[in-house]
Amino acid sequence: MSAVTQPAARRGGRPAAGRAPAARSGPEPLWRRRDRRWALVFLAPQLLGLLVFLVGPLGFAVVLSFMRWDGLGDATWVGLDNYRTQLTDPEFGRAVWNTLKIGLITVPGGLALALLIALALHGVRGRTVYRVVYFLPVVTSSVAVSVIWQMILGGGADGILNGTVHDLLGVTLPDWLADPDWVVPAIAVVTIWSSLGLNVVIFLAGLATIPPNLLEAARIDGAGPWQTLRSVTLPLLSPTVFFTVVVSVISSFQAFDLVYVLVNPDHNEGAQTIVYKVYQQGFREFHFGLSSAAALLLLLLTLVVTAVQFKAQKRLVHYES
Repeated sequence: MSAVTQPAARRGGRPAAGRAPAARSGPEPLWRRRDRRWALVFLAPQLLGLLVFLVGPLGFAVVLSFMRWDGLGDATWVGLDNYRTQLTDPEFGRAVWNTLKIGLITVPGGLALALLIALALHGVRGRTVYRVVYFLPVVTSSVAVSVIWQMILGGGADGILNGTVHDLLGVTLPDWLADPDWVVPAIAVVTIWSSLGLNVVIFLAGLATIPPNLLEAARIDGAGPWQTLRSVTLPLLSPTVFFTVVVSVISSFQAFDLVYVLVNPDHNEGAQTIVYKVYQQGFREFHFGLSSAAALLLLLLTLVVTAVQFKAQKRLVHYES
């Protein structure tokens, strides 16, 4: 057989169309086995930490949610009684509503304010300094933030905010941290202030990825600032907005440290959140079964809301590709 009529595979060329390349036979090369072993060595600490600190406690919490246990005596299997107790408890329902109210205020309010600040800082000289200034509350201890805002909002008529407004304008403001009707807005304001810098930095990074030629083309076509923002900037920024919304919603569902230090939830039912109920029932009342059930209900709520967000992103998020 001549070289012209020989199959392409014998001449070292590409396989003939429609033919799959022949599978390699024989033992696996030594270098591939060695690389696999080294990969397992480097991954082992992370996998071990994931197993010990996440998978193991989560599995234990699932089992514990079906039991009645005080941490010392024998555990008693109660089935779904813990979940039934939580779902029919008015206090737990109030905690769920308080958590949702915090999210309904902090997520749209905080992200809208962060987006406005990012748009104002985008293209400004020296914006690195502004990034640092806005980001400082994010790296500040939540306890320190709560104590500072407690001095500002607390104290009733003698507090810093209420006293100053009353002296200047003669207006009497509510007791923000003691009034159950106003404590959630107060918590939301502090939460927005403490997380504003992170969202501003994320939005600035998203704005930096928008091609300038698209904005220039919109201006050439006669689009004004509002039209450019609505038709060009926001659609291209939608992946960043989607990311910040998901993270902010999950963070609002986990509200605890600011609430615990800023307000005394034991004496103010308007400040009790789901995470606080988990802490109260588990580590103060030693009802670990009820506490685990509350934690898993919070996990289920977070998963459902996140799944809805990912479902909605197919219509609302526009990727550049």
